[in-house]
Amino acid sequence: MSLETYFDYVILPILTISVLLVFIRLFKGPTVVDRVIALDLIITIGIGIITVYSIRQEQEVLLDVAIILALIAFLGTIAFSYYIEKQKDD
Repeated sequence: MSLETYFDYVILPILTISVLLVFIRLFKGPTVVDRVIALDLIITIGIGIITVYSIRQEQEVLLDVAIILALIAFLGTIAFSYYIEKQKDD
């Protein structure tokens, strides 16, 4: 099995199914924390999809985009957690 076949028939379908399941958690999540974690996970899965596409198409520029997106997602999650922690203190 070649790497391209593995990407097309194993990795991308798994990532697609996981995005769908996380969207269900995003809409159904009973608390704000569940929704924040779901958004972070969607961005992380998106980074995985960008990485697979970058490897598949041999475009290294997209890996820079994935790194920047990961940094923004991390900072966003930290900001949400700080906001939620401040809300609990009040």
